[in-house]
Order: sequence, then C-alpha cells, then structure tokens
Amino acid sequence: MGAGGPEDEDNRWPPWLKPLLREKFFVQCQLHADSHKSECNMYCLDCMNGPLCSLCLAFHKDHRAIQIRRSSYHDVIRVSEIQKVLDISGVQTYIINSARVVFLNERPQPRPGKGVTNTCEVCERSLLDSFRFCSLGCKIVGTSKNFQKKKNKKNTLVSGSDSEDSYGSSSSSSSRHGKNKVQTQSFSPSTPPPTAVNYRSAKRRKGIPHRAPLGGLIIEY
Repeated sequence: MGAGGPEDEDNRWPPWLKPLLREKFFVQCQLHADSHKSECNMYCLDCMNGPLCSLCLAFHKDHRAIQIRRSSYHDVIRVSEIQKVLDISGVQTYIINSARVVFLNERPQPRPGKGVTNTCEVCERSLLDSFRFCSLGCKIVGTSKNFQKKKNKKNTLVSGSDSEDSYGSSSSSSSRHGKNKVQTQSFSPSTPPPTAVNYRSAKRRKGIPHRAPLGGLIIEY
C-alpha cells in the first residue's frame, strides 16, 4: 500500500489499541467459570488475545496488562495506566470514584445541552473547551486523514452555501429595490414647471369673453 494508505494510518497507533476498543469486557471467563473472580476486566497489551480475568493474569507474567472499569455501562480506563503507553492529549478526562479516567469508545448524545460551546469532533458530545474528543475511539477516527478530508469538504460546502445565500439575498434585495424604484418613477411622473406662455394663457382663460354689440355693425351695399 502506498504512502498515505490504511497501513500508514494503522502505524500511527499501537497495534493493541484498535483490538482493545473492539473487545467486550465484563463477561464470564470461559477458563475460570467456576471461580467468583471470573469476570473479564483485564487486557494484555502484549498478547492481545482478548479480555482476561484476574486468574488469567498468571499466564501473562511480566506482560503489560491494564484493567478496564465501568461507568454507566461504558468502559473506562484510568489515566494513570493508559498515559504510560498512549498519548491521550485532546481526549476529555473524567473523575469517577476519585480516579481520573478516559472512555474507550464514543457516547453519542441525542442533542447538546443549552449553552454548549464545544463538542466532540466525531460524535458531537458536549465537551469542555480544552478538548477535541470524548473518547479514545473518537480520537482515532477524528485524527484520520479520511475523516479530515470529509470534514474539510463539508466546511467548504457549508462556506460556499453561505456565500451563495448571501449573494442571492443581496441580488434579490437589489432587484426588488430596483423594481420598486422603477415602479415609483413610472407611477409618479414629475410635473413640468409652468412657462410664461402657459401662465398668460391660463390667466386669460380666467376672464369672461366680451362680444361687440350688433348695433355697432355697419353693413354697406
């Protein structure tokens, strides 16, 4: 695969990260089902062989293992553990049971709350202003080249649409203004100024016409 392809995207992250995000934790371990410690809430970063229970860790001595916890039915991991092996900058952290944690995967909201000024760039969940993503999964998606291309294309289309709307509104307004101006001129013609001839004619018409009496008429044969 050439430069900039899926392989380059995968190389940006540790090989265990995406498999970790796809796993389902807090299920019963098949090897130690009879034990009361059979809940699978551990993961080996070196073996990447699925969720483990505490008894399975005996087979992963000297391996990097992390513990997954739950908060409101969502998987979280303590910052103190994950930041040793992964850059979590840009991901919002939360304090749960006196421990700072990050969520593994996205948690979409039906709609952002009132007054929200910042949301996750991927799932649009409400965030504090200093963060870009709500979870590790959203950071993987949001920093991928494919996602950035789609985002830039969307912003370009929105910007172009706003410009067209602005131009259309301006043109429509100018057109309506021009039509109103023409209509005003056509329906309100200017009155020409009175001239001296017109003034005298109008003054004469105001008088009563006089005719010469018939007695003054002389007829010669």
